[in-house]
Amino acid sequence: MNNEQHTAGAGGTGAGGAGSGDTGNGSGNRASGDGTRGSGGRDGRGPRKSREIFDATLDLLADKGYEGLTVEGVAERSGVNKTTIYRWWPSKGALLGAALTGTGRLDFPLPDTGSLRGDLTALMSKIVALLTTAPTADIAVATLGAVTHSPELAEHTRAFFTDRLAREQPLFDRAVARGELAPDADPMLMMDLLAGAAWLHLVFRRLPADANFAARTVDIVLDGAATASGARRTAAKATR
Repeated sequence: MNNEQHTAGAGGTGAGGAGSGDTGNGSGNRASGDGTRGSGGRDGRGPRKSREIFDATLDLLADKGYEGLTVEGVAERSGVNKTTIYRWWPSKGALLGAALTGTGRLDFPLPDTGSLRGDLTALMSKIVALLTTAPTADIAVATLGAVTHSPELAEHTRAFFTDRLAREQPLFDRAVARGELAPDADPMLMMDLLAGAAWLHLVFRRLPADANFAARTVDIVLDGAATASGARRTAAKATR
């Protein structure tokens, strides 16, 4: 049996790990080989022990990387029969994509400071913490490394990024309502710039983030490099 792709008799699943197979309606309410029944995922779909399966998936990923992630290993850690796992997620790429969205392990509360700048700075600080604290840093880095050479995993992780942006959207909606942000602003691009800066600085360059890294990065994204630098000089002079 090939661990990367296993064709289960009960049918495959979507990118988010939602079952279709023998339900015929995509509800995911089907019995599994070990008696679990669809009710365990964050969206209400998946086997009863989805939480245990997802936690085991991310723990194994953090410990051994994507190459060392196997459905058999997840089955052993979670105590769920591998046949059940394959019935819902026909490959480890599909399973990891579902785990990233389904566990909430990489989630954090959406800030509401009363200003766009404050919200983005708080959000950026959380991204920095995620990329510098185990086990979330190990999970994120292992996933990124795998996505670059696994088109299948890249397809499945789209659901995670779509979910993440949808969760962040209220932050930008509030900013538009307060007149801080133009209605045609691009939240996805803004988050890509912020998160991209964190990834490059912390993960690829292996540099530490000082206390002002989050605020400085947000200033540049919102104000532009020249304006942000000038504003910082003015603020520094005012405190002398």
